[in-house]
Formats: sequence, structure tokens, C-alpha cells
Amino acid sequence: MRIGELAKRIGIKTSAIRFYEASGLMPEGVRGLNGYREYGPAAVERLQFIQLAQRLGFGLDGLRQAFASGDGNPPHELVLAGLQRRREEIARMRLELDAQDAELVRLAEACRQSWTVGQCLDQSAYLAALESTQTSTQPSTAASSSPSTTPGRAPRTRRAAGARST
Repeated sequence: MRIGELAKRIGIKTSAIRFYEASGLMPEGVRGLNGYREYGPAAVERLQFIQLAQRLGFGLDGLRQAFASGDGNPPHELVLAGLQRRREEIARMRLELDAQDAELVRLAEACRQSWTVGQCLDQSAYLAALESTQTSTQPSTAASSSPSTTPGRAPRTRRAAGARST
């Protein structure tokens, strides 16, 4: 099959196939007498593998290294090791996302409490509470900013009724 047919079958653009060829991720199609590139079933499998790996979060450099070892197919041990590394990365991301979610819950509750009594959110009180309840080993970006102001912004204050800003 020609490059256009291959691209249509896989659901990608022909330029993506040419990119994969130029970057060493797949061999170039064999040129027929007419000058067109011809591809067989192995090209379909290779492109499907590349797409799956990218969808699962693997980078092109890692794929290139995997294909370079052996007979053009990644060794089983290398694939299994890569899968395990990716699972570990996902586990770390889950922990980070869970910590961010917990922080958002605390911020929402602090907002509700402040607004219930008719006040703006007291940033310094929130940050102090956040620092005392933080259990993560990762430094919080919220805790690193100044407790009294948001960077690039003056502290919020409530004006008396009828007071004019200058």
C-alpha cells in the first residue's frame, strides 16, 4: 500500500509517517518502479505500536532507543521495564494530584467560612493553616509565596461604605 493508504488506515497524516521515518522510528517504505513508497503489514503494526506508546505517555526518544536494539523490534525485557517505569510515573502523578485536590478542598472550605461571615479570604490565615496540615514532602507553591500578598498584587482590604479609592 502507498503512504496515503497507510495514513488513512492508521488515521494519521502522511507527514507524520514521513516524520517517523526521518526520525528513525520506522523504516522508509520501499520505493517501487514508479517512485512511490510501498508499505506492508509490518508498517501498519509499527505505526499502531507507536500510537499506542504515545497514548500511554511514552516519548519518541525512548521508542527510538527500543527499536534500535535488537532486530528492530523492542526486546521483551525492555518493553516490560518501560511499562513498569511508566506505571511508577503515573503513581507519582496520582499522589501529586491527590495532594492538589486536598489543597483545593481546604481552600474552598476556607473561602466558604470567610464568605459566610462577610469577609474576604484571609490569605495569611489560610497559608498558615495549609502549612500546619501539609503532609506532602513536596513544597507547596502556595506556601512559598508571601503570606500577605499575591505576587504582583497589593493586599486586598475592605473599604468602609462610601469610601472612594484614589
